[in-house]
Amino acid sequence: MKLQSISLDPMSKSLSIVANIDFEAFELFAEPLLRAIDSRVIERQWGADRHQWLLDFEGTQIQLNYEFYGDICWLSVERDDEFEVLEFLASLLEKQR
Repeated sequence: MKLQSISLDPMSKSLSIVANIDFEAFELFAEPLLRAIDSRVIERQWGADRHQWLLDFEGTQIQLNYEFYGDICWLSVERDDEFEVLEFLASLLEKQR
């Protein structure tokens, strides 16, 4: 898993990830990412142009999304008080770069 960049956005409660991701083989990117952030998959959904996985990180539910047409990947949380989890995950991912 080679990450080109990551960035936090407190307004959208998200962590954007730029990497070389193959939509058809998304799991080859996502599974090493999950190991790097020590998360587990609760649910996997996908459609014509999007992967959306629900993750658990130490009791916090996180969405992992990838949109093919925009080549956009991000992690997001629902509540403002969960944003600190994304900050911690960003620090873990920085170590992977």
